[in-house]
Formats: sequence, structure tokens, C-alpha cells
Amino acid sequence: MSARTRLPARRQRGAILFVALVVLVAMSLAGIALMRSVDTNVLIAGNLAFRQGATAAGDYGVEEARKWIGANSTLLNFDQPNGQTYYWANWQQNLDLVGNNPGLPDYDWTSNAAKDLGADLAGNRVQYVIHRLCDVAGAPIPPVQCVKSSLSVSSAGAGGSNQVQPVGGGNVTLATVVLYRVTVRVTGPRNTVSFVQAVLH
Repeated sequence: MSARTRLPARRQRGAILFVALVVLVAMSLAGIALMRSVDTNVLIAGNLAFRQGATAAGDYGVEEARKWIGANSTLLNFDQPNGQTYYWANWQQNLDLVGNNPGLPDYDWTSNAAKDLGADLAGNRVQYVIHRLCDVAGAPIPPVQCVKSSLSVSSAGAGGSNQVQPVGGGNVTLATVVLYRVTVRVTGPRNTVSFVQAVLH
């Protein structure tokens, strides 16, 4: 035997194995963190899509409320209790319609106090309620105080945004109209709740 083969073998201490295990654990943790980050981003994008869908469904509620106001123009001076408790002849200033004022009681959307249009194809349930912007029910003449809109119409003027210049001169008289506030509540998938408000005349 040669002298080289007679030397005792050096003991291996396993330092490389320990370093490899530490690196493997670090890479595993990085992979898990990356997967959670991707999952969170997908969840946020999905929630934003549901919210946008619910807000878009609110337009349907506003349009249906506009049709109801047009079809019931002779009934608008008083509340409609005959199965149509979604129309109020006053603005109910003591109720919180959207649930963000802790000092006022919330409007009861779960009872029959809102017109329920059902769910659309995306699963968004659309409800609306109409309030005439007056302090009390009754004809919109004093002492009933109402929010009204009118146009300033004249043949002489600069043609601003509130002025109409009729052909041939003269004045055009337009009636002052009472305004109505439509509040639409949309509930959708993943507990999505969206509110849309519009003022109509």
C-alpha cells in the first residue's frame, strides 16, 4: 500500500448541506409569498370588476325610476302607500339612505320600502326609492317648500348654458319643475353593495 492510501479520511462536517437547506427554505418562503401576492391581486381585480358591474346596474334602476315618474305624474304630490312605498312626496331628511351617517337611522332596504327590480344576469339585485325634494307632502306651492329647477330663457342674451334663443325672437316661457332624488341600491356577488343617486325632473 502506498502512503497516500494509508492516510485516514478527513471527517465531513456537513456545512454545505446546512447552507443548502437554509437556501431551500428561503426559496420556499419566497415562492409562497409570490403565490399569495398573485392571489391577492386577482382577488382585488375581481372585487373591482364586481363593483363596476354593480355601479353599471344602478343605471338601470335610475332609468326605471324615470319611467315611473313619467307614468305617474298625477300622483306625485303624495306618498304612494298602495303597494308602492318606494315613492315619498318628501325627502325624509331624518333617514340615512346609504348607511354612512351614524347619527341617523338607516333606510330599511330589506322591507317593501324599495322597488325591487330583481337580479340581472350578473347576479346584481337592483332596488330603488324615489323622494320628491320637498319638505312635506302636498301640492308644490307655499307653504310646501320644494327644490325646483327652471331655465332662464330669453331672445336677448349671450347664449349661455341656461339660455335658449328661439328662432324669430321673442321669449319662451318654461315651467318651473320640482326635482326628484332617485337612490338606487345594488347588491351583488361577494357582498358587493353599490349606491347610485340621481336628481330628475
